[in-house]
Amino acid sequence: MENILNQRAKIITISILTFMLILFNSFIYAFDKFVTPIIMKTGDAQIRSKVTEIINRNTTRIYNKTCDYNKIIQIDKDKDDNIVMIKADTIKLNKLACDIALESQYDIEKLGKIGIKMPIGYALKNNILAYLGPNITIKMEQIGSVETRYVSKFESAGINQTRHTIGILVKTKVRVMIPMAYDDIEIKNEIPVVETIIVGKVPNSAFQLDLKNSGFKVP
Repeated sequence: MENILNQRAKIITISILTFMLILFNSFIYAFDKFVTPIIMKTGDAQIRSKVTEIINRNTTRIYNKTCDYNKIIQIDKDKDDNIVMIKADTIKLNKLACDIALESQYDIEKLGKIGIKMPIGYALKNNILAYLGPNITIKMEQIGSVETRYVSKFESAGINQTRHTIGILVKTKVRVMIPMAYDDIEIKNEIPVVETIIVGKVPNSAFQLDLKNSGFKVP
């Protein structure tokens, strides 16, 4: 009788353990299949937002401290006040691009080491549980250098008036990591750095900006 009870106890124990193992594996599968992609997508958006904020902040701070349009762009006119040449100071532009790239790369690397903590309720887009549940730590590492290059645009702003805008395009690639997955994303952001209205007719032969080779890539 005692042997029968022991066998039944073993069978019950094995059944409970098997059921718990199946339940645990089902939970892991469901989490990986349905929840992980949502968390990954939210993590990508959070990291993209933070990196863009870093780039914008560094660009604004460095530009305001070092540059203005008249120091970067030179407009030459003839004796009749006609525009004969518009040229850029590529040395100043490259210095600006270099400072932005280096400062941004440093701040992005620092952010990657610290990571971002996010409640699982927020990742699941549940308004009621947005600030509840365990925190998920989103880590990040750079898998590409920060690159900067310039974009120059001319557009009509009225009769004999031309709006000239120079923007800086900042590009980098990062790996966003959560405990069960990772994703590689490319982040691009174009920020206008200088803008002015040029009064007078601007002939096509006057443009000598040569911005194609201006910019910087962190080694």
